[in-house]
Amino acid sequence: MKQIPAYLRLSGLEPMVQTPNTNFINIGERTNITGSKRFARLILNDQYEQALDVAKQQVENGAQIIDINMDEGMLDGKAAMVKFLNLIASEPDISRVPVMIDSSKWEIIEAGLKAIQGKGIVNSISLKDGEEAFIERAKKIKWYGAATVVMAFDESGQADSYEKRISICKRSYDILTQKAGFPPQDIIFDPNILTVATGIDEHNNYAVDFIRATKWIKDNLPFAKVSGGVSNISFSFRGNDVVREAMHSAFLYHAIQAGLDMGIVNAGMIEVYEEIPKELLERVEDVLLNRRDDSTERLLEYAEKVKGKGKQIVADLSWREQSVEERLKHSLIKGITEYIDEDTEEALEHYKRPLKVIEGPLMAGMSVVGDLFGSGKMFLPQVVKSARVMKKSVAWLTPYLEAEKEEGQTQGKILLATVKGDVHDIGKNIVGVVLACNSYEIIDLGVMVPAERILKEAKEQNVDVIGLSGLITPSLDEMVHVASEMERLNFKLPLLIGGATTSRVHTAVKIRPQYSGPVVHVLDASRSVPVAGSLISEEQRADFTKKIDEEYKTLHQQHLARQADKVILPIEEAKENKLKLDWKSYTPPLADNYDVQVIDDMDLSILRKYIDWTPFFLTWEMKGRYPKILEDPKLGDEATKLFKDANQMLDELIENKTLKARAVYQIFKANEVNGDVKLEQGETLNFLRQQRKMGNGIPNLSLADFVAPAESGKTDNVGLFAVTAGHGIEALLKKYQEDHDDYKSILLKALADRLAEAFAEYLHEYVRKEFWAYAGNELLDNESLIREKYQGIRPAPGYPACPDHTEKDKIWDLLNVEQHTGIELTDSYAMYPAASVSGYYFSHSESKYFAVGRIGEDQLKDYAGRKSEDIKKMQRWLGANLF
Repeated sequence: MKQIPAYLRLSGLEPMVQTPNTNFINIGERTNITGSKRFARLILNDQYEQALDVAKQQVENGAQIIDINMDEGMLDGKAAMVKFLNLIASEPDISRVPVMIDSSKWEIIEAGLKAIQGKGIVNSISLKDGEEAFIERAKKIKWYGAATVVMAFDESGQADSYEKRISICKRSYDILTQKAGFPPQDIIFDPNILTVATGIDEHNNYAVDFIRATKWIKDNLPFAKVSGGVSNISFSFRGNDVVREAMHSAFLYHAIQAGLDMGIVNAGMIEVYEEIPKELLERVEDVLLNRRDDSTERLLEYAEKVKGKGKQIVADLSWREQSVEERLKHSLIKGITEYIDEDTEEALEHYKRPLKVIEGPLMAGMSVVGDLFGSGKMFLPQVVKSARVMKKSVAWLTPYLEAEKEEGQTQGKILLATVKGDVHDIGKNIVGVVLACNSYEIIDLGVMVPAERILKEAKEQNVDVIGLSGLITPSLDEMVHVASEMERLNFKLPLLIGGATTSRVHTAVKIRPQYSGPVVHVLDASRSVPVAGSLISEEQRADFTKKIDEEYKTLHQQHLARQADKVILPIEEAKENKLKLDWKSYTPPLADNYDVQVIDDMDLSILRKYIDWTPFFLTWEMKGRYPKILEDPKLGDEATKLFKDANQMLDELIENKTLKARAVYQIFKANEVNGDVKLEQGETLNFLRQQRKMGNGIPNLSLADFVAPAESGKTDNVGLFAVTAGHGIEALLKKYQEDHDDYKSILLKALADRLAEAFAEYLHEYVRKEFWAYAGNELLDNESLIREKYQGIRPAPGYPACPDHTEKDKIWDLLNVEQHTGIELTDSYAMYPAASVSGYYFSHSESKYFAVGRIGEDQLKDYAGRKSEDIKKMQRWLGANLF
């Protein structure tokens, strides 16, 4: 029997379930008669129809719950509450969200509970009237089927310190759960957001104490939630919206990190945290975090400067008064495209010939960009923006260049290509941009380019260097093939090797011996410039090539020595040392549904919550863990700008439904048989086993070890899946290409990859918790999902635990992947669209990720036999595990 997770479940006309992955919940505050003068005026004047507009605007502006309060001395609060709730019930645009009944009078709360539809929230109850009344009201709220806010009050008054907050909340929690039988997931604590910067020293720690108490509640009171009235924090600065908005945003930033689930917030009174001016943010956080004795005075001083200015920002355009050369340089360095056409036109009038503009101010500006990037004073996103400016300027000049049939001087001509069978090109695009910024002419042949075309174009275009890129492991063999073809055809050009699966060792051991010309592995975009310069320069080429040759010979010898030191067990011994699980006392969890499942158009706004942003920044060669990278002393400013641009693009993708995300998945009855996994349908999933000699007690793992063996007499399950978030990307990429916008093109590809991974994460969670439901009680936040704290794994063919890409054929056949999702497999088993993920689901609690590593010829033969495949074919596909 499935156990329902202990989530906070609310509803208006529509359900709202707060899972661990739900973002902060906004509670609209404008239908509170004590907090909104407009709403109070409308209610007191009996203008209820107009008051409904206030509620509707709240929902339209993003309120996920609306707080309704009718506590006014000149009003029959009970009658007003019932009347307004009844009117809301007839407005589906409002009543679709849950209601929070807010009152200090119990009779108003109870009247509201009788009137609302769905499951709402009571705001609030507390121990201030004693334990007996507290229990009685809690039981009534439970009977009415509502959740409740519990204020940090007791018989002695309001909690205003960390110690009092946690003490009262702990006592309240114990009473509610043990004496009132109240569901803990329906308890929402409000530990009192109190005003800071009042000039009273005792108030200085109010924000810190609230944040600490929030974390304590989430760590110590299982399933309880935390809320609060956010505007209270800034009452000292009433009348100064600039400061108040900054205080709200900064407070929320820190409180949400501590675990704040929801809050009564006016969305119009919140600034984007990343956009708060640095000086204001520093002074606000000094106050909120009580970092300085003079923090209040310093914030008051700043507040006087911005009082009454609102959000108006005056752009500094003084640079527009400089010479056209300086303006072009400024635009290139800052990535500003707004004035590039008019400045390029002015430069053409001055220099007379388009080539002179390119070789003069544009190249001078890009030279500064290259120097700044090389010295670490500019970061990759900035460089790509600079390239966008350069391309737009050159595009404006192109008709004049064609008319004069001129070609400018460059540092050299470089051909780049993603090799045959591979569709990933973000890294190659970035390398191309960086090289172009350093005055190299780039010929980009795109993706899935066969060797013959690469070499044909290299000859016809008379290039100086060939650069190969690839992501999947079969691309390594294709690069070896290109190198051998270059040798056969007597090429002498330098060959650059790059991509996620490539390495210096593989280049030295596998590619370099195939080609007598210079072969160099390039780790990242920033290294490509000095390498290209050294290879093209007549003065540097000989010494650089000699140095690389010596280095790669040493790497080759070291690799051979390491391989000799590694003890590879005979495959039969490795099988004997398999993982031995206790299958007698273990009952595999079985799914209820074994039919194929298809998701045709997944909501990207849901996937957004599952994004792991750290790899996104790594794509841009910005190393650091999200969200800490946003505060990094060196990278923080540019990382924040990049993050803002990414989220703005995400907003547009979601709103315009530009990308379409699709998935297919299915659970199969299965058992382990002879080191493989046999499905009930008759298909066999083949897996490799670690073959190196392990330490004492350490098994040689295979993924098949995590599935119940047939001889156990127990049926087990495994799952297969494929997801994509890449449909629709080509049209948008074409648009960016036509607009000479590499920055947005790379940004889009990086986001699509992140969305595909997020889709895989979301789907795996859904399968674990609901569809297969072997982990129905799982309660994990997104960070825990990223760190794979859950039970079970989802390994993918081609990755370390199952490095054989050809196994994807079985997933495609069993799930009919191409028909259901449109994801195609290339000749090298790359997935197209590139923003796609496929793999397996294993449920056993002992299942984990590992690397098969090096295997012996005996396992290769054994594996090929089990697959009924030609051994030479498998030798090719498993080359990376054999060398």
